[in-house]
Amino acid sequence: MTSSTTDFLTTARRVVTQEAAALTLLSASLGDTFAQAVDLILAAKGRVIVCGMGKSGHIARKIASTLASTGTPAQFVHPAEASHGDLGMVTEGDVALVLSKSGETPELADIIAHTRRFNIPLIGVASRAGSSLMRQCDVAILLPEAPEACGTGIVPTTSTTMTLALGDALAIALMEHRAFTPEHFRMFHPGGKLGAKLLKVRDLMHTNLPLTRDTSPMSEALLSISRSGFGVTGITDATGGLIGIVTDGDLRRHMDGLLGMTAGAVMTRAPRTVPPDALAEKALAVMNDHKITCLFVVDPTTGNGALGILHIHDLLRAGVA
Repeated sequence: MTSSTTDFLTTARRVVTQEAAALTLLSASLGDTFAQAVDLILAAKGRVIVCGMGKSGHIARKIASTLASTGTPAQFVHPAEASHGDLGMVTEGDVALVLSKSGETPELADIIAHTRRFNIPLIGVASRAGSSLMRQCDVAILLPEAPEACGTGIVPTTSTTMTLALGDALAIALMEHRAFTPEHFRMFHPGGKLGAKLLKVRDLMHTNLPLTRDTSPMSEALLSISRSGFGVTGITDATGGLIGIVTDGDLRRHMDGLLGMTAGAVMTRAPRTVPPDALAEKALAVMNDHKITCLFVVDPTTGNGALGILHIHDLLRAGVA
């Protein structure tokens, strides 16, 4: 390891340690004003308008995105654009969440005045207790005193980390209060890897099932396997319940006299199954653990009523695997 590498790592660890300490201070400083901010947002009939300038603006965008994706309608409004017409986006019924380290950012003046004029609740987040933002707002959340990690006090680092964590805390508090579930989350994240991870088995399963009675000759089972394209057929009893499965492996194990047997004699009993409301990712784990490529989907109330079939190729196409 070179001396320059050692210096870089020393700096990096100092920054991370310093910002982690600031987050501990933030956690200890949270009190009634945080709860009041949550109550204001819950009472709002409109959206949370998140606003900030510069680095605070970048943090504000992320907070707005997190709120919106966890069940709290939110929108970022750029303070400079607000002064040139975008104030029309901020209406009665909304609540404003305004971020500023100093609390004196000039570009915020118009949006603050707009909230005061139209009685729009204002939550302010800043590091200076006596600042204009803190004096004007309905709920003032004061960030604790903590030095910026740059060492000069100039570059917003520790302060933006604390603000970002505060936004996450607000979003999660609101999410938990609203009992926001993974199913709700999936509605807002239908695309990409995250959407795929939250897919349910019922979203991907096929309902044209390859099924064969246990008393049927293996010739019928072979036709069922060939027609379906899944490489398997489910075996049912007289009540229609799924009691087994015939796969390529079962065929190889019973090559001698295969066509003279019944499907019930060749099948593997008690096959692996999955309920329709299981996450597709869980179905993939079952397939990987047991080195299989198909799962029958069964009614969880009966445990053996076949509702669908899921192939590993369905999971691959959906991006789950």
